[in-house]
Amino acid sequence: MSHPVTEAYEEITGAEEDVRDREARNGLRHMVSLSMTKVADGLIDPKLVLSWLAGALGAPAALTGLLVPIREAGALLPQIALAGWVQSLSHRKWAWIIGSAGQGIAALAIVFIALTMEGLAAGIALCGALAVLALSRAACSVSYKDILGKTVPKTRRGAVTGVAGSVASVAVLVFAGLLLSGLLRDVTPVIIAIALAAVLWGTAALLFSRLEESASDETEDTSVDFTPLKEDKQFRLFIAVRGLLTVTALAPPYFVLLGGGQSALEGLGALLLASAAAAFAGSYVWGRLSDRSSRKVLFLSGMLAAGFATLAVLSELTGWATTAWVIPIILFFFMLSYQGVRSARSVYLVDMSPEDARSSYAALANTAIGVLLLITGAFGGLLALAGPVASLTGFAALSLIGGILALRLDEVEKG
Repeated sequence: MSHPVTEAYEEITGAEEDVRDREARNGLRHMVSLSMTKVADGLIDPKLVLSWLAGALGAPAALTGLLVPIREAGALLPQIALAGWVQSLSHRKWAWIIGSAGQGIAALAIVFIALTMEGLAAGIALCGALAVLALSRAACSVSYKDILGKTVPKTRRGAVTGVAGSVASVAVLVFAGLLLSGLLRDVTPVIIAIALAAVLWGTAALLFSRLEESASDETEDTSVDFTPLKEDKQFRLFIAVRGLLTVTALAPPYFVLLGGGQSALEGLGALLLASAAAAFAGSYVWGRLSDRSSRKVLFLSGMLAAGFATLAVLSELTGWATTAWVIPIILFFFMLSYQGVRSARSVYLVDMSPEDARSSYAALANTAIGVLLLITGAFGGLLALAGPVASLTGFAALSLIGGILALRLDEVEKG
């Protein structure tokens, strides 16, 4: 006959084992699902892959220039509206599942467009499909941190996202290597890659449905506090700086159009390789520098972006853009500046925001940047009517202004 204390101990240890087993299962499901979606992101990257595809289909340059702002702004603007819906769900995983499935459906639509359309019609249809993809991504983005916090212990969350990022980087490098090899011809490999992205998003949605998530408490107030935008001058200045530096995300499609690079898969492979290498090389260094002074990193990134956008323009005007690896090398350094902006803007926002108002600051900043992305994207699209050189010239000017304006920000890092 068991002693009551022994029985109680066994019940407690058994419960702890059940929790650990559930956390382990959830961690694996997060890791695999997130890896799939990040690989899919890399295979359908609007900055390079979709921009190249649009050029190959004969879409107007102005529409090609809208792909990135549609993707970026479309993933940011709806988040305030979606936040209330997500918080009303007892199981938040369904928001992520719907978002992942939606991205897969949008990717299949892009495959259909690539197989059946060309010219202006293809450009318009690509923008529409990408808008659906961006809205679906917004649902994933606004729900994921909450889901991760509920289903994976604090000490393992970084490992989950880190492994997914590493897997995606390797996949993009392999894809770039295949394109560079010259073994793949015409537009078919890109279409196959986008179809694979659709399969990955769909499979990730199915796997995520198996996540063991406890029910959430109902949230009474899901509104966003607009006070920081009205009363915090530095916050408004930060939004202006970040808005000007959004051009570092918008410019890569115009690199694709330089030197007739849209006609060769090898050229796309070189550009993808340059972008992936910049992400790998720049993330840690910029992160460490941002911890010291994110304000100065924003300044330096703006200056670098302006300089290398100008260098790309000069290479086109002098004929050097048609020389192998010239544009990819310039893009590598330009994408380094983009990584700097990404790192510094996140660090600055967290460090400047009051601890009890960070969610409001983040939501307001994302919404404002979504609007500014559409404005700067339209600006670049109008300039694209005169060619990619005009767009890159305008983006260089905005980067320069954004970098200089960053020096007016307060120093928020300590020590």
